[in-house]
Amino acid sequence: MRQTGRVSEYPCCQVITTVASREAADLLGRGAVEARLAACAQVVGPITSTYWWQGAVESAEEWQVLFKTTTDRYAELEAHIRSHHSYQVPEILCTPVSAGNTSYLSWLTAETRV
Repeated sequence: MRQTGRVSEYPCCQVITTVASREAADLLGRGAVEARLAACAQVVGPITSTYWWQGAVESAEEWQVLFKTTTDRYAELEAHIRSHHSYQVPEILCTPVSAGNTSYLSWLTAETRV
C-alpha cells in the first residue's frame, strides 16, 4: 500500500545547488547533514552546465547537491550553503514537496530536529 502525505502535514522541501568539485559537494552535503540542516544530501555528477555569466555563454563541469530538509530549516540551510560556497552567485533553489511517502517525510522531519 502506498502512503502519501501533504505538505501541510509534513512541510518538507528539496534544496539544490551546484559546486565546482566532488570534494566541495561532499563537504557541503556532509556539513549540512551533520548540522541537522538536512536529513540527507545527495551528490550527483559530474554534470555539464551552460549558462550566461558576465555577458558571455560559459560551460563548466559541476557537481550537484540535492538536500532533503524541512521548510523551517531552509533559511539556516541557505545560510550554510552561502557561507561554504565558492561561487559569487551560487545556485540555491528550494522546491516544496507537495506529497510523498509519509514514513520518509516523518523520518526527514525527525532528522532535522536539533
